Amino acid sequence: MPDLKALLFDLDGTLSDTDPVHFEAMKATFAEEGIGLTEHDFRIHISGHSNADIFARYFPHMPLVQQRAFADAKEAAFRRLATTLAPTPGLDRLLSWADARGLKVGLVTNAPSLNVDHMLGALGLTSRFDTIVYGELLPRAKPDPLPYLEALSRLNCRAAEAIAFEDSVPGVIAAKGAGLYVVGLLSAQSRDVLEAAGADMAVTDFSDAALWRRLR
Repeated sequence: MPDLKALLFDLDGTLSDTDPVHFEAMKATFAEEGIGLTEHDFRIHISGHSNADIFARYFPHMPLVQQRAFADAKEAAFRRLATTLAPTPGLDRLLSWADARGLKVGLVTNAPSLNVDHMLGALGLTSRFDTIVYGELLPRAKPDPLPYLEALSRLNCRAAEAIAFEDSVPGVIAAKGAGLYVVGLLSAQSRDVLEAAGADMAVTDFSDAALWRRLR
C-alpha cells in the first residue's frame, strides 16, 4: 500500500454513536403521519441514507417541498435531543496519531449542514477537519461514491493513499465505490453486514487493537 496521506470519516455512527437519537427523532416524526418505525426498518432503510432517499421512499405521495420540510422537522428534533454527545472511544487518539504524521483529515457525510455544525460543536471538533463534504450539496449523495471522490480531489490524494471509516451499508458502498480501504465501525450494523457491503475490516471502535495493527 502506498504511503498513507489521509483519513476520511463519516459523521453519524462513526464519530459518535448517534443512531439511537436519530431513531427516536425519526420515530416521532413518522408517527405524525401514522407510520410506526421499528429499529429493524431504521437499520435497513434509514441509517446512512440521505434524507432525500428516506423521505421519497416512505412518503412518495408528498410533494417534494413537503418532503423537505418534513425532513427538516426531523433534523430539528434530532438537534433538540442530541444535547450531549460522546466521541467514539479512541477517536482522540486516532486524530492525534494523524496529526503527528501530518495526515489530512476529511469528513464525508450525508448529514445536513446544521446537524454537522451541531455535532462537531458538541464533540469539540469544530474546525478539526481539512475538508467537509456534504452529500446533500452534491448531485449524488452516498451510497454513490461521488462524496468520497470529491473528498479525495479536495485533499489531492489517491484512493490508495487514504482510509475511510464508516458505520453504515450506504457509506461502505460509497467508500468502496471510490476505491478506498474501508474500516467499518460496529455501532449500528453487524460485522457480517458491513463486510458483505464491502468493508475491508470491522472494528468495535477506534481503540480496537486490530485497527492499530493495520495502521502500523
